Order: sequence, then C-alpha cells, then structure tokens
Amino acid sequence: MRIWLSRPHMSGREEAYVAKAFESNFIAPLGPQLDAFEASVAEYLGGGVHCVGLSSGSAALHLALRLVGVEAGDEVWISSMTFAGGIFPVLYMGATPVFFDLDPKSWTIDVALLGEALESAAKTGKLPKAIVPTDLYGQSVDLDPLEALSSKYGVKLIVDSAESLGAAYTNGRKCGTGGDASILSFNGNKIITTSGGGMLVTQSKDIADGARFLATQARDPAPHYEHSTFGYNYRLSNVCAAIGIGQMEVLEMRVAARRAINERYQAELNIPGISFMPEPEGYYSSKWLTTITVDPQQTGISSKNIREMLMEHQIESRPLWKPMHMQPLFSGTRYVGSRVDENLFDTGLCLPSGSDMLDAEQGEVIDRIKTLLAKI
Repeated sequence: MRIWLSRPHMSGREEAYVAKAFESNFIAPLGPQLDAFEASVAEYLGGGVHCVGLSSGSAALHLALRLVGVEAGDEVWISSMTFAGGIFPVLYMGATPVFFDLDPKSWTIDVALLGEALESAAKTGKLPKAIVPTDLYGQSVDLDPLEALSSKYGVKLIVDSAESLGAAYTNGRKCGTGGDASILSFNGNKIITTSGGGMLVTQSKDIADGARFLATQARDPAPHYEHSTFGYNYRLSNVCAAIGIGQMEVLEMRVAARRAINERYQAELNIPGISFMPEPEGYYSSKWLTTITVDPQQTGISSKNIREMLMEHQIESRPLWKPMHMQPLFSGTRYVGSRVDENLFDTGLCLPSGSDMLDAEQGEVIDRIKTLLAKI
C-alpha cells in the first residue's frame, strides 16, 4: 500500500451534511451549507472576522489584491518560498512581484529584511502596494512586526495562510486573522479539505462584501443582469461547503494528530545532520507537513537520496517549495535576501504527515531512513 504525503482525511460526519445539501436541492454555488461553513470558520477564528467561501485559495488572493487596490504596474512584495498559486494572482493583476527571503529562525519571511527594504523604498517614493507573506508548512509569519510595518508605511498586508488553518501565532491568535485580509485553502492535501476550495478572511466588512460581489460575477442589484464592473465565478460550491462543515468539527483533532506525527519524527530521527523546521517560542504550528533538512557533510547522503529511496518503496515525500525567484517564469525578477530559501530547497524534504497515517506506516518511513543512513 502506498504511503501518501498528505491525503484527504474524512471523519464520517461529512456525508450527513452533504445529504442535507442534496435534500434541500441547494446544489448551486450558494446555499445554507455555505453560510454555515463560513460561520463555522469565523467562529473558530474569532475576533469578529468575516469569511467568504471561494473556489480556491488563489481566488481568495486574487480578490484580496484587487480589493486592497493593487493595480497594473504596482509592486507586490511576497515570500519567494511559496506555492505557485500564492503568486500567480499577482500576475493576474498585472502587478510586479518582488521576492523576499526567509528568516532561518522561523522559515517565514524575514521581517528585518523587509523592514530595511521598506525604509529604503520610502525614501525614494517607491513603496509596494501590498505585502504577501506566507505561513509556511503550518507555521505563522511574525504577525506583530508585519502589521506594524504595514501601518507605518501605509502598505496593505495580505497574509497567505493557505497552509496554516489550525495554527496560532503568539498569545493564541489564530492563523488566518492577520493583516487587511488573509487567505485559506481547503485543497485536498490540506489539514481539512472541501475537495477544492478556499476562503477570504478579513476584519473589514467592506472587503468581505466586495469579495462576495466580485465572486458572483459582479452582478448589480437589478431584476436583470446589470454590470458596472467585471467579476468572477469564484464562489465555493454549497456541496463542497457541506464537506467543510464536517471537517471543521474535527479540525483540532487533525492538528493534534499532525503534531504527534511531527513529535515522533523528531524523537526517532534525532540524528546528526538531520534538522527539523524550527518552531519559535510561543508559536503553535499545525505541522501541516513535517519538514527536514539533510546535511550531506554529516550524513553522507542528500535529501534527494532519501526521497528517491522512499519512492522506491511507494512512500511519497516531496522537496520543499522551489523558491519563485528560481523558477524559469520569474527569471530576472528582483529578489531580496541571502538565499536562505535556496539552501532550504537544496537540502529540504517534506515527510509523510497525513493525519490518517498509521503508526506502522510512520514506523516504516522512519526505519527506512535509518536503514539508508546506516549503510553509509
């Protein structure tokens, strides 16, 4: 049997909610299950946030960028180590990305580096329109100084929390509540899933109302189809939202399972040359994926050697995100940093971390890595 990196994990509660959607005949993008799902996420996140269910995390980012005023030619400063769906919407807007390196103490955007760049840009009058930092592998960005920089320089802050639902920043503040807006993803490999889907989360009712309007083809209030601007078909299906209601009921259990998986990996792969993603004091990572780096000088092997060996045994693992500034699409794009992210990509590996992974399956992953190391 194949051991997957992170596959969907249903609780059994989802079917009843999907059945209600069918019984009520709300199979279209809108309906009571979507309303309930949005309310469930808002209640979980707290702080009076507004939630708008959408077809994907990328759709949420696209709408957020438009609603905070990003236009063609503007710069958007963004984490370089991120999933492509977290950068493509910048291109949809005709804006120019500028990529930033990571802080080795957290593996999230280097706030000091960002602050220096903002100070310099302010002096020349060339500030970006927005900053989009990524919560990486279930861990929050350093929200307090990011929000302070956003306020100081008048730059909009959109937090890409696609990978971090269930995690928290310091003082228990939930990931997904930061900045002018945050985005969530419910893709099939995430902590919880709606099959496919995402969400825009914001403290601003105006942004939330604007997202709902644009996501339903920007139809003006009229008995006929009236349009004063263009919109998108971005709303989350009511049926998919029904899955999400059931998934929200087990979110904290899913996070606990992944943290336990991470703890076992750290305990049993406590080997010189293998390091794990750091978790700063006071943070609470969801450990969406357990990630390691492998030092070939100490271990005698590379992360690629481990990945290829696991693949031979039908065990899925994956390199860390390839930084966007290294992608052919973004050749020549401005990059700010000392290439911490490049080193992580060269040496990093995501291990199987699904919340439904059996103890025996995790034991096999660990044993096979140890066996490979013992042969060196």
